[in-house]
Order: sequence, then C-alpha cells, then structure tokens
Amino acid sequence: MVQLSEKERISNLGSITNKIMLITYPDSMGGNLSTLKIALQQHFKGAIGGIHILPFFPSSGDRGFSPITYREVDSGFGTWQEVEELAHDHYLMCDMMVNHVSRRCVEFQDYLEKKDASPYANMFLRYDTFWGEGRPTPEDLQLLYRRKDGEPYQQVTFSDGETRKLWCSFTDEQLDIDTAQTVTVKYLKENLRWLSSKGISIVRLDAYGYITKRKGTNCFFVEPEIWDLITDLRDTLERKGMLVLPEVHDVWQTSLKFAERGIWSYDFVLPLLMLHTLYTQNAEKLAHWLQICPRNQFTVLDTHDGVGVFDAFDWVDNQQAQAVIEKIEDRLSYAYKPLNPEKKRFFRSYQLYGTYYSLLHENSSAYLLARAIQFFAPGIPQVYYVGMLAGENDIEALMANPDHRAINRHNYSLSEIDQCCKTPLVGKLIALMRFRNEYPAFGGEIKVNCPESNILEVSRTQGAYEAIMKCDLKTYQFTIYYRKDGKPDLQPLILEEN
Repeated sequence: MVQLSEKERISNLGSITNKIMLITYPDSMGGNLSTLKIALQQHFKGAIGGIHILPFFPSSGDRGFSPITYREVDSGFGTWQEVEELAHDHYLMCDMMVNHVSRRCVEFQDYLEKKDASPYANMFLRYDTFWGEGRPTPEDLQLLYRRKDGEPYQQVTFSDGETRKLWCSFTDEQLDIDTAQTVTVKYLKENLRWLSSKGISIVRLDAYGYITKRKGTNCFFVEPEIWDLITDLRDTLERKGMLVLPEVHDVWQTSLKFAERGIWSYDFVLPLLMLHTLYTQNAEKLAHWLQICPRNQFTVLDTHDGVGVFDAFDWVDNQQAQAVIEKIEDRLSYAYKPLNPEKKRFFRSYQLYGTYYSLLHENSSAYLLARAIQFFAPGIPQVYYVGMLAGENDIEALMANPDHRAINRHNYSLSEIDQCCKTPLVGKLIALMRFRNEYPAFGGEIKVNCPESNILEVSRTQGAYEAIMKCDLKTYQFTIYYRKDGKPDLQPLILEEN
C-alpha cells in the first residue's frame, strides 16, 4: 500500500486545512455555540482554521464524555444549526467515545429491559464471561492497564432482577462496548455518517487504546487487534472526505506505528518535553524529537486533560521528569488539594494538571516561545482555549470541583475574552497564529538545528517560501525570519498586537 505524504493526505480531505485548530468546550467561550462564533469573529479572524468542539451531545457525566446520543445537540449549547454555521467557516472535529457509552443511552436501556433478546446485547462485554471460571486471578488483575482502583466492572440489574457484571474502564456512567462485534461497528458507522452530514470533518476516537480486551494481556492497545477497527473506520471516513484521529496516551513509539500506517495521531510527547526544554534551557532532546517525530500528526501543549508524563518517557527520563515536576509543583492541582503523597511521585503521576501558562510560572516570554516552537513543529497545531487566552490556574473552580482538571477548565464570558485579548501576550500570540495560518511555508519541508545546547533553529520551506525561527533558551527570546511574497531576502516578523 502506497503511503501518502502529509500534504497529499490533507489535500484529499475536503475542508481540512493545515491551519491551527482551537480546542474548546461548547460552553467555554461565552456560554454556548452562538457566543463561540461571536468570540471568534470579534477577536480571532485568521487565527483559527479548525475547531475541536469537545462533546456537545446530551451526556450523563464527565463533562460530555458519557454520550447518551450522537444525534442531538445538548439544548444548553445550541442546535445543529449552530454547529453547521461554524462548519461554514472552520473545519470541525468532534469526539466519538469508541470505548464506551452512557448507561442512559437507548441501546443500554434496551439491553436492561430485554437482556439477551435485545439487538444490542452483544455491544456490552460481560465481565465474568470474558474471564471464565476461576478468573481473573491476582496475576490477571496485576497485568491490567487500569484507570481506576479495583476491578474494571460494574454490576447492573436487569428488568427481571438478574444481575451481571459488565466491563467498565472508567466511571459508572460509562459502560465499555465491544468493538469486535458487528452490532457495535454498525452503531459507530451509523453515527459517523450522521456526523458527516452535519459538517464534521474529523472524528477524534476517544480512549481508543482501551478497546482491545484479550486474556493474558494488559487489555490496552493489544496488537494486532487494535488495528482492525481503526483501519476500517479510517478507510470509511476518507471516502467521505473525513479524517479519523485516535486518542491514545502510550509510549512514543505508538505514534510512529500510526504514521507507518498512514493514520494521523497526537504528539503527546511535546507537552512535557517542552517543559523540560524550557526549564533546563537545553534544546538537544527537543531538536532530536522534531527531526524524527511523525509528520501526519496534531501537536498540542495543552488540552482539556493534563500534560502526559508517560507519553514522553525516553525523551524525558524519570530523573528529568521528577526535576520538572519539582519545579512546577507549586502550580499543580494537587498543590491546592489534599492528595495521597504517593500520587506526587513521578511513577504515580499519569498527567500533570494546570494551565500551560501557569506551569511556566506565568512567564510570558517562555510561553510565547513554547507556542512558536509548537507552530514550527511538524503537523497541525492545536491550541486549547485556556491557552489561547493565556489563562492562569482557576483555583476557585478547582476548590469547588472534585476533578483536578477543573484547574484548567475556566469558562470565559465574552467580556473576559475581550479583556484577555487586550493583553500584550495574547495579542502577540494571535499575531503569531495568523502568521502560522497564512504563510505558505508550513506545508513544506522542515529542518531542525541545535548549534549550541541553548540555541534552537527550525526552518519551514515550500517552494519560494521560507520561514526560520531562531531562539535562545537562556533568554526565551526568538526571532522569525521569512521571505515575504517569495522574495529572496529574509526579513524579521514583527508580532503586532491586535
């Protein structure tokens, strides 16, 4: 099978462009989808090419990640009309939870009522049947890759009073589905077709690594089974001009496996590696990663979750990660809440929670440099809405919410957004985003050079267009040179504020 280049794959995918994608909840910029559109029109014209709207469907928990149905927009956010209007001006991404559904969904409620007579019975994985008599053993459980304490199941009661254990990797509102079953794949594809008809260009497959369950394994990203669904959905969506994006927090080699198969992935190495680079003022590891990382990827520094620790292992080793955590510990969510001390040790830290601006101790020069490096990196950049507004840790929200991620999920009013956009830092960031979107060089080749440990140079070239970023990590200062209108002379970019 011939692998297409990054540029060729983008050109084959309809509305998807190599322009910065905003990540936002449907209600985080003004309160709903209509105000999101207003905010983008007022302050971010040219700065945003695409939008990842985090789950806007009716949901029973986890801030949208327990979807009851994909066929409706939660009335508190708006209607399909607002979604389609956003799709006129931006390419859109939304989430599909391929590992689980809400226990409130029609399919599961039908299963509770009719049990094995339900057409959806095979969608749900029976825990006891999966393991068989005498299992799981302590060794089985020790091997499992788990996100919660205890065994990954919940006990449900059917209409006739019978109880069964069903596989449940996350919260009790989120029951796992069996993607090896025909009925489940049909359910996913029917919903994908619906989303396509509403203007969605990219579907993010949430918690994709958890879909494979096989005895004798850790039941996470089990090969070769893991490739069956992604290949099927990738081929199905590309025929519709859509892109599939699996969300997998795993070792960095996993992203290379996706790239080898022509499947787009996330660069989850970059967030922690960037912190390590900026705090040590040493660019050598970062330069090496930029040289070998996948080209068909979406880059992030911040998302609605935290900064992954395990994702960057090898590029940031245990000792280096511990050093980073110690430097930013006063900005992490557990610095403000009682937490088991063991959770503070590196090997227990799954993700680090705080806004990216606060994790850099609100150092505006370091933060703007981090974004400049991200925008010059291979792939399509994503910017979380809190990061786009250079938001600081929301301690008030954190104290009122048991979820540590609340520290980085502040909901902004339109007036707050207006005030943020008047700050010099956000003004320069928006100008930098516009340059990244409008200048043609970012669709071409990349060269990375690290002549001294504290000096990083990255160039992007396409045809007569070239942009070069040179930075000094000791001062956090950087300069971007570019050939204007393809002319031979390089000139510095002046980041003019709004």
